[in-house]
Amino acid sequence: MKTWDLTHLIQEEMTVYPGTPPPLIRPACSVEEAGYKETLLTLFSHTGTHMDAPAHIFPRGVGLDQLPAEQFWGTAAVVDCRPLAPGGKIGLDCLKGGRVRYERAEFLLFLTGWDRYWGQDAYFHNYPVPDREMIRFILETGKKGVGMDTISIDSVEDKALTNHHHILGKNLIIVENLK
Repeated sequence: MKTWDLTHLIQEEMTVYPGTPPPLIRPACSVEEAGYKETLLTLFSHTGTHMDAPAHIFPRGVGLDQLPAEQFWGTAAVVDCRPLAPGGKIGLDCLKGGRVRYERAEFLLFLTGWDRYWGQDAYFHNYPVPDREMIRFILETGKKGVGMDTISIDSVEDKALTNHHHILGKNLIIVENLK
């Protein structure tokens, strides 16, 4: 199985959700002083590329530490959504090249191309999100989770976090801010 790193590097001057403080990275020990190097990291759990677990929105939801290790790895299919216009909906019409491949994959990774706006204000607005039919497809085909190259699986305007509730309500994981 081939593996790719799709994560953003954690840095002090990085894109974070509006209102979230950026990470702090400070030397804690040096080789010269203590015989080893150690770094103090202070950051919020949704900094950079991260996973959402049911506990993110459900008071009694399970956390990442309560999910089985098998939940975090598996086969993935990339859904190319780059042709969508800003603010577009990711529908079943994006499943091109053989729907069976998407049905069999354990994860769907939505490639919207929105990561090109990483570090810009545009990153937080008008990114494509899955529509109701796509969410239903994800749930009916037994996925372990989904990944987005956007700040969220829900639009900024959706204060109810509708897609989060559907996906996390079935104990799947959501990976956000992929690149």
